[in-house]
Amino acid sequence: MIYLTQLIYVKEGQEKVFHQFEDVAIPLISKYNGRLLLRVRPSENAFIEFSIEKPYEVHLVEFDQEEDFKKFMLDEERKKFLHLKEQSIKASVLIQGFKL
Repeated sequence: MIYLTQLIYVKEGQEKVFHQFEDVAIPLISKYNGRLLLRVRPSENAFIEFSIEKPYEVHLVEFDQEEDFKKFMLDEERKKFLHLKEQSIKASVLIQGFKL
């Protein structure tokens, strides 16, 4: 089992475009033995302390194997909508971990 945490930074004014991409990408996760465990859009007062830019959204996803995640990234349907991701996301940080 692998766990992926993604901090997503959306370009101002491109939130609707980002949501269009997520509407396609998120349902595909389960096709590749993955599960979206958390999708959080933190409010301003949710941050107690920080030393990095505040993300627009935080995702926590698990996949049975790393190979499943790689297949998800190469999904043909998802690739058709990557232009929406590129248009809307200014940066993202992907952190891979495992359950202790």
